[in-house]
Amino acid sequence: MAARPLDAHVDVLVPTTPDIYRTDDGLSQVTVDKLTAGGMATIVLAIQSPTGPDTAEGIAAARAEIDAKLARIRSLADAFPRRLGLAYSSADIDDIHSDGRIAVLIAFQNAYGLGADLSLVQHYVDEGVRVFAFNHAGNNAFADSSRPALPGDEPHGGLSPLGRAAVAMLNDAGVLIDVSQLTPEGVMQSLELSRAPVVASHSAARALVDETRNLLDEELDAIAAAGGAVCIPPFNTYLAPRPPAFVARLEQIRRDYGLPPAFRGVLDDAHRLEGEARGEYTAAALASVPRAGIQDYVEHIDYVVRRIGVDHVCVGTDFDHGAGIVGFRDASEAPNLTRALLDRGYSAEDVAKIWSGNFMRVLKAAEAAARR
Repeated sequence: MAARPLDAHVDVLVPTTPDIYRTDDGLSQVTVDKLTAGGMATIVLAIQSPTGPDTAEGIAAARAEIDAKLARIRSLADAFPRRLGLAYSSADIDDIHSDGRIAVLIAFQNAYGLGADLSLVQHYVDEGVRVFAFNHAGNNAFADSSRPALPGDEPHGGLSPLGRAAVAMLNDAGVLIDVSQLTPEGVMQSLELSRAPVVASHSAARALVDETRNLLDEELDAIAAAGGAVCIPPFNTYLAPRPPAFVARLEQIRRDYGLPPAFRGVLDDAHRLEGEARGEYTAAALASVPRAGIQDYVEHIDYVVRRIGVDHVCVGTDFDHGAGIVGFRDASEAPNLTRALLDRGYSAEDVAKIWSGNFMRVLKAAEAAARR
């Protein structure tokens, strides 16, 4: 079985995206040239917005960013018609590959920009979204986030009634539900409600690094038991070991910005800061984290494989939103992961499953659950 590398989660750069999310060349980590150099066959681009105040103005701004990113995805496909193709199904992905092109699947992340309007879930499905995640940092009307503004703030106890209704709507539409960044309660409720397997598009192992954005063992077990898959990101914050010197350094940075020193997630409370302070703190906090390398990344893959099996592990980089480690800084370095997995003793068939087979299986299961 030959691997056709698939990246299950990448963000979208627009003019307003902070420079910290761009590479040294000022460009994306997933330019068409970088994708081609890395042999990437499929990329899932997420239209995402940050969570803001619970006001009409804040929600409208988020919705505008979502629409700008959707337009950006379409413009990319239009700009490179011989190299990229927009996919709206697993069959489309196969057809695009047969033409020698890279397939682009559209995802959605963070329902904050939808306000409390359930009909907008269907609207974005109609616009081409085929993978849907409820959260980013901060709670919204649909679900609680694993990174709320205040630690422990879970007003919905997982999914709200809106979120529960959205699960049924997404199942009916054949859309793959993405549980990354939900609380453990939200993950379990999604699994209980969904007729189809789910994916965690960019989550690592919390047993190795205690970030609330990472998945607990019981979450890993439940996702696999339901036939789903966990895509692990090469994201420094979620992979790097945390020696005492790093903990002390980040505690001081937090004090410098008026935040409580204790933390679990490296970016805990960042969204409580306003204006330039938020960006400055984010950059300083991320820069303080020890640099993870490809072997740290494979340690998380190994852990999840040992825990739930090689049939339930995949790759979701979170590129263009702070991801990138030594040896896997952008899409062009994807072959380094393949080599590292083979060196660890994974078979070519295992590597093909991790790179694309498992995600495609779950996507097809979501499509099969549709009621049209």
